[in-house]
Amino acid sequence: MKITATLGVAAAASCIALAAQAQTMTAEGSNPGSTPLTTIMVLAELAGAEGIADFQVQDGQTLTDSLVNVARGTTDVAPVPLIAPFLLSRGAGPYASIGAEEGTQLVGKVSALFTISFGAMSLYSYDSSNVSGWDTLEGKRIINGPPSGGALANARAMIQIIAGLEDGKGYEGVQSNWGQMSQFIADGSGDAMVLPIYFPDDRITQASAAGALTLYSVPKAAYDSEPFQKYLSSPGTVGYEIPIAELPQQENVTISSEDDTWRSPVTAGAIVVNSDMDFDTAKAMTALMLKNIAAFEGKAPYMRYALLGAIDAAETGMCGPNPVKYHPGAVAAWEEAGHTVPDCAKPAS
Repeated sequence: MKITATLGVAAAASCIALAAQAQTMTAEGSNPGSTPLTTIMVLAELAGAEGIADFQVQDGQTLTDSLVNVARGTTDVAPVPLIAPFLLSRGAGPYASIGAEEGTQLVGKVSALFTISFGAMSLYSYDSSNVSGWDTLEGKRIINGPPSGGALANARAMIQIIAGLEDGKGYEGVQSNWGQMSQFIADGSGDAMVLPIYFPDDRITQASAAGALTLYSVPKAAYDSEPFQKYLSSPGTVGYEIPIAELPQQENVTISSEDDTWRSPVTAGAIVVNSDMDFDTAKAMTALMLKNIAAFEGKAPYMRYALLGAIDAAETGMCGPNPVKYHPGAVAAWEEAGHTVPDCAKPAS
């Protein structure tokens, strides 16, 4: 489905004049009810209203593919999980057919405007299920993501670290495309799910119509362990701890933790563009986000937890093994807004 962001008839005459001269840009996003797509849609609306660009947004996309499309210049803007550039630079995972040499070249053609959280990773199951926590996954069918991509890689890593089980050996991983995921869950296709979640989560709301659900926090001992902390420092992953009392509650959904604190990894992502995007356009789009964080957060309740406006490397997943740097125009926008961009996240001069 294509959604074109254009100016409304009530826009001021000056904005209409600007929009008439605005460039047309393409963007990709993931499934509805997610921070990646919502962020892109709000950015498109703001860019259209400001006369920066008129966007054509394609939703329901696999964001590991979107990264390659941006690098090759067939898409202008896309949200990507930051594990994807790391894998692409090594020709690993979904990029095995591309190879490390071409993958490294492609990553060099991609720059970030700003980062976002793609949501926490969680184990959850119906209360009627035979899964009642991380220690009950052995031998079960676990819905762990779409057939490829960052979500699947993160789910497999979490289960292996926390439960000591490998997909296809200790448990059976089953996958579905995002568009069919809610029905796949409600049909009982798995005994439990290890998937990205939001607070609140539209997919879980739909699934809870079929029965009560429980979300399971990462156990504190597992979270504090050396292997898990190492995982939290891996490309595209950061840690997230918050009192359960501060999280929005959902009907028919229980959040389980041994000490009333939610712990989970968060999938770090970024809004990326081709590095050849002109300085002024990259700067203007980054400045739009920084000036309109309230508009992004007001679009959906889960956007309050998207970590928009974060710049510290520990919160964003930038730096370290992540090969993507900020676009020079984005750096200028951040600095003019009074933020300090980490040197490790700046492009080479």
